[in-house]
Amino acid sequence: MIDENRLTILTNGAKYDVSCSSSGSERKNKSGGLGNASFGGICHSFTQDGRCISLLKILMSNDCVYDCAYCINRCGNDVARATATPDEICELVMEFYKRNYIEGLFLSSAIVKSPDYTMEQLYITVKKLRKEYGFNGYIHLKGIPRADKNYLEAAGVLVDRMSFNIELPSEKSLKLLAPQKSKNSIIEPMKTLALDKYYDSPFKRRKDFLPAGQTTQMIIGASPESDAHILKLTEYMYKAYKLKRVYYSSYTPTNFDTSLLPYVQVPLIREHRLYQADWLLRYYGFTADEITGEDGNLSFDYDPKCAWALKHPEFFPVEVNTAPAEKLLRVPGMGVKSVYRILQARKYAKLSFDDLKRLRVTLKRAVYFITCGGKFMGTDDTVKIKLGLLTAEKHSGFQQLSMFGGDAAISALNGEL
Repeated sequence: MIDENRLTILTNGAKYDVSCSSSGSERKNKSGGLGNASFGGICHSFTQDGRCISLLKILMSNDCVYDCAYCINRCGNDVARATATPDEICELVMEFYKRNYIEGLFLSSAIVKSPDYTMEQLYITVKKLRKEYGFNGYIHLKGIPRADKNYLEAAGVLVDRMSFNIELPSEKSLKLLAPQKSKNSIIEPMKTLALDKYYDSPFKRRKDFLPAGQTTQMIIGASPESDAHILKLTEYMYKAYKLKRVYYSSYTPTNFDTSLLPYVQVPLIREHRLYQADWLLRYYGFTADEITGEDGNLSFDYDPKCAWALKHPEFFPVEVNTAPAEKLLRVPGMGVKSVYRILQARKYAKLSFDDLKRLRVTLKRAVYFITCGGKFMGTDDTVKIKLGLLTAEKHSGFQQLSMFGGDAAISALNGEL
């Protein structure tokens, strides 16, 4: 069994990968109680139906032969090193699962010896888990760029989800900060995972190959690319590679020995705005060109939908009783679920502003952009509109979500803007 010291090293090394939607907890067990959320590497992820599940998030090894400037595990960094064998990881997963600490596994690794060797060991681990240990829980495997695609395809039949992190948004930045990686070495396996041959038909979901699809992650702020560059790349990857999610991670300084990287934490508000913009790309019918500002970056003052609405007053106000869904989705304060409720409710009666409150429309934002039965309750004063939106933004914030946070928390969980 893996010892506690190595477990700490390998779980700490995995915490910078956010592509399993995790948020940690340090709540320990008390005398006479049950359960413990402080075990290294246990994180929380949310399923599509809203359930919160616990995953063991761990590296197979942090003993990397690559020297990516932004990475804590780079070979040139003086950190404690550790490696776990496939059987040690399998035993750890099974013991944690039996104790109800976890419901699944997120497994990644630094590059040990070579990409092929590393991917082979990861494949052996998930194969043992499935075939020898009989583990049928959720497995998210981090793929290794430049590894033999036979390992990639074999692992794809065993795991639920796989991710190849693009990390930096341009080839130029990869060459500068991660010279042993290339855009093509990351994109090619993503193409392989998206091939139509893994579908029974265009109209059916995957059955045996990566049923939960693939994701990727970009580090924000380690390199100088604008939000427009990041979102255009995101938009392309969603269309070309059938990605389930693109994750964004604000760069946390881990290397103070180079002038190529910032010495301060990238503002979390930038990461937050990119996630909001990502939601607009996936569910609201926006394009990357529409979302970003004139300088190519997202506004820190307003969420991307509010910023777009302020720049395009010619599209407003929208009459909620007659406007089609695609126009309602562009109204600040109206999310996908609230638009659906509006479309259903207005079949039976003309809606009022009080009705919209009951349908959970965020009127603090929406009131400036809609009419109900021809009635307008906003203002034509641009300064007052901006002040009102800023006030609504301040009240909603972008702090860690609370399960008991009222309408603001519900809107954030639903991605409603």
